[in-house]
Amino acid sequence: MAEQNQHTYKFNVTMSCGGCSGAINRVLGKLEGIESYDVSLDKQEAVVVAKPGLDYETVLKTIKKTGKKVNSGFVDGESRSIEVAE
Repeated sequence: MAEQNQHTYKFNVTMSCGGCSGAINRVLGKLEGIESYDVSLDKQEAVVVAKPGLDYETVLKTIKKTGKKVNSGFVDGESRSIEVAE
């Protein structure tokens, strides 16, 4: 049974090469609070299973820091804004 506060965040990210997906892999690997993650160059997406306490916007900002374009974001299958509050 999945823990109640665990969430799955999915982002559609424009990645043109292995270096792009590698950059996202690196930043997610350093982010605390991640249970697991999968970055797929083929599917152009990054899926993050977050432990309780890691919010969607933190993961979104982390991915955006790589300079890649985030096209859409989802929390547990529901669409969310990809705008980051400054």
